Amino acid sequence: MKKLILTLALIFTFGTTFTSCRENKKADDVEDVVDDVNDAMDEAEDEVEDMTNDDPVENTIQEGVNEIQENTGTGGTDDI
Repeated sequence: MKKLILTLALIFTFGTTFTSCRENKKADDVEDVVDDVNDAMDEAEDEVEDMTNDDPVENTIQEGVNEIQENTGTGGTDDI
């Protein structure tokens, strides 16, 4: 009977020790999500800024260069 009580006490002690030592990862998860959202917003801002700073003449010239490169087989980017 003593061994059973001591064994249960030991199991209870280990159970409460390991359960109370768990880290709360919810705060870390929230911070990670906030960081990801901030990064995505920064990237979106950069893309919007790049779109507003584009020169239409430069874009037309670059499209022509790409088209020539595609047709001659020397490179270029394919329009999708």
